Amino acid sequence: MSIHISATPGEIAPIVLMPGDPLRAKYMAEKYLQNIKQVNATRNIFFYTGTYKDTRLTIGASGMGCPSIGIYSYELYNEYGVECIIRVGTCGAYREDIKLYDLVNVDIAYSESTYAQSAFAYEEDHFPHQGNAFDVMNATAKEMNIPVMSGSIHSGDAFYRTVPGLPPIAVKNKLLAAEMEAFALFANAKALNKSAGTLLTVSDNIITKKIISAEEREKSLDRMAVVALESVVRI
Repeated sequence: MSIHISATPGEIAPIVLMPGDPLRAKYMAEKYLQNIKQVNATRNIFFYTGTYKDTRLTIGASGMGCPSIGIYSYELYNEYGVECIIRVGTCGAYREDIKLYDLVNVDIAYSESTYAQSAFAYEEDHFPHQGNAFDVMNATAKEMNIPVMSGSIHSGDAFYRTVPGLPPIAVKNKLLAAEMEAFALFANAKALNKSAGTLLTVSDNIITKKIISAEEREKSLDRMAVVALESVVRI
């Protein structure tokens, strides 16, 4: 048991899939896992452990933003012996040609966030994926004939902005899309010598203003879930 996770030792698997939304974690676990057991409900952050094709794994929510995923992923790595966390979430596209439901496998996460500097005295404004999850997800998607684009994204601290146009960090580094968590996850994995990947589904396009509904965001992201689950079997 850690400060924010009430699971007992051994109840968390070595590999964790981590959506942001607790209800998405519940949906994925109930749809895809066998022999599932809910192992955390503290603060309504749901974690479930079960098996997928005889591979034991945990699916648990991270909440929103670098501070939230920073807490949960750090405790999973540091106190539960987790070796690999794959964030499975949504993002907003920064390019007009990127369509709703496209999949993005994150190579590098950029951010203006002070999370990594505050936590580890890291001065970088970007961190790459850690370990082999990125390569495994690319190979798995290719085997399944599911298109996935790889590239760099923006992990922003601010969801709403009054300044028009794309954030300067996105323009400077030609970033594909925006989300809010990968930067902290990758920083934690780097600091603790663990593995981390991030697979995203495009839920809106910031240029075209197209968007999928909240219900669709929760329940209609099955291609991403299957790629991530099949990748867990191969890690």
